[in-house]
Amino acid sequence: MVKSLVIIILLFNGDVFYQQINFNPPVDLMNCLALGDTYRETMATHSWGDPLGPPGFGFDHSRNGWYLNNGTGTVQGHFCSN
Repeated sequence: MVKSLVIIILLFNGDVFYQQINFNPPVDLMNCLALGDTYRETMATHSWGDPLGPPGFGFDHSRNGWYLNNGTGTVQGHFCSN
């Protein structure tokens, strides 16, 4: 059983922010990880990268990731903690 979900957010100003969501009562690990996925899919949108010119030229894949819908940064991951 785990007591919290921690979301790792990298803000565009370079700061790393840890958002903690506490569970009462504790939940099992698989439910916690599923809630982390749901949170990420709700609060952010995935992008494969910036277009490299006209359509068909491909993408800059170094910029792919989960971008927060409020435009402040990216979701880097999540973990469950006691």
